[in-house]
Amino acid sequence: MTQQPFSRPGAVDLSGLKRPAQPAPAGPAGGAAGSGAYSVDLDEQNIQAHLETSMNAPVVLVVYSPSRSPESARLASDLDTVADELEGRILVGRVDVDRSPQLAQALQIPSVPLVALVVQGRMMPLLQDAPPLEELRGLVDQVLQQMATQGVTGRHQPLTAAPPAGEDEEYVDPRYAPAQDALAAGDVDRAVAEYQRLVDANPADVEAAGGLAMATLLQRTKGVDATAARAAAAERRDDVDAQTLVADLDMLGGHVDDAFDRLVELVRRTSGAERDRARTHLLGLFAAVGNGDPRVLRGRQQLASALF
Repeated sequence: MTQQPFSRPGAVDLSGLKRPAQPAPAGPAGGAAGSGAYSVDLDEQNIQAHLETSMNAPVVLVVYSPSRSPESARLASDLDTVADELEGRILVGRVDVDRSPQLAQALQIPSVPLVALVVQGRMMPLLQDAPPLEELRGLVDQVLQQMATQGVTGRHQPLTAAPPAGEDEEYVDPRYAPAQDALAAGDVDRAVAEYQRLVDANPADVEAAGGLAMATLLQRTKGVDATAARAAAAERRDDVDAQTLVADLDMLGGHVDDAFDRLVELVRRTSGAERDRARTHLLGLFAAVGNGDPRVLRGRQQLASALF
């Protein structure tokens, strides 16, 4: 694909945009509005919160104008399709410049259509044309392969989810039964193996990934002397192994915010490989709790502040 030149490469400062307490829901259906589980219409009120999810998994920003460029509206809809097919590997953030001209100005958008990749808070241009759907799929796949080589392999939680119609009782997916049975029997190693098998078979399985994160947390803390671990962490404030172990213990004790705060502060104090280890461990704890949990949303905001 021949990509048109992008007139303003590099990062965009998003700090001046408004920050809500939590992400706003996707816009109403109809026309070119986002309707997929992994796409959302962005405005001045919700953009900061949604772009902060790029700390865990890529966000694809598409800027379009139905009135000035019908092909750009088609591009936005095609990206919705791609995002749903990828089941959380990307979140599509849609900016309709006709509805939100101030947001487009804040982002310093040169023209429409425009597609940019946001990873860990930094926006990088992808293209300024509207390729066919198949070509778009190939481009996104190439981008995700490149991101994977850089360690960016997280998943977004679906923005919309509804239980199966007609079900009054909680549905238990039989795929997870072996892992859950293993946990119930106290066989943590087998539970880890079962969840890992599910994740290997379908990396987009958010439930399996969350189960794997929690099972590995149980595995890491099995047989640990909590008193000795806390004493070691108190003596070695910048020791990543000591601090992450106590964060795991806090998680098991239900002190989720304490675990997140400990690792966010560790990220602030460390650098280089040590900082990356602390960040990666914290992302694993986020997965164990679930990306939709308000404590995780708060933790991600604090992590972004610590990193940047």
